Amino acid sequence: MRKTYFVLIACLLMSVQRVHAQENVAEIKLIEDTLVNISDSMYGAVIPDERTTYNERFIKLLVRALKYPGSYKYGFDSLAQRINIIYPDDKSFRIFNWGIATDEISRRYYGAIQMNAEALKLYPLIDCTAELGKGAEDSILTKGKWYGALYYRIIPHESDGVMYYTMFGLNASSPLTNRKVMDPMSFTDNGVVFGAPLFNIRSQNNPNERVNRFILEYKKAVQVSMNWDAELGAVYFDKLASESNDPNRKYTFVPTGEYDGFKWGDGHWNYVQNLIPLDMLKDGDAPAPQPYKGR
Repeated sequence: MRKTYFVLIACLLMSVQRVHAQENVAEIKLIEDTLVNISDSMYGAVIPDERTTYNERFIKLLVRALKYPGSYKYGFDSLAQRINIIYPDDKSFRIFNWGIATDEISRRYYGAIQMNAEALKLYPLIDCTAELGKGAEDSILTKGKWYGALYYRIIPHESDGVMYYTMFGLNASSPLTNRKVMDPMSFTDNGVVFGAPLFNIRSQNNPNERVNRFILEYKKAVQVSMNWDAELGAVYFDKLASESNDPNRKYTFVPTGEYDGFKWGDGHWNYVQNLIPLDMLKDGDAPAPQPYKGR
């Protein structure tokens, strides 16, 4: 009799929990619908200041949605059509990520990292790209500071007992150039850290040190690729050169048609020159179609 009583109590508690979970999903869905509507104005308002105002409303509503218990399990499928929502393979966290045009030529990026937990654990990110200047490749960023970008891939690796997530992103905040970035991210007791000396490339500012993030900067009007290729087992990226033979002017950098890359080994991203050999065609030969995918 006593055993039956405890079974009934357990079943009742489970039933109440299911009802609450269903109510949470319904509430989050309502907020998501509002977020989708606000995003149209956040991106498209004619007056730049209005975009900022809608963006502030968007952030507050998103945080409200994430405060519901179990929100990590909610996929935000509709919202994912309007902003980037990306997970690493281990699903230990996800990042909500977007950018808005603050004026005709500038862009600012926004992001928040939600950990995979029942109660909300959220790390807001503050775009400090403009503050970094020539030290962007060398900086270690903490306390929510972040090299703003729109992320399109996350690759996890362990190095010296620390799990690093290499974040692949696009930064188009400059009026003259775009940048592709590989930015290692890790979690500590004090929060999120961006940047780590995982690249076997020496810093131009500090030749005795490795860079802490890898950045390709290039002419605004051109298309540059940087992504992971599973068949190669490597990251590939366009080799760049200045159109005007002036390496100090990044806005003149364009792809050469060759690809360099990185392969992971011994806890580092190791630079590989001419990762993809360039086929020299004879007269009359047709070029092979481009087989490499990604951005």
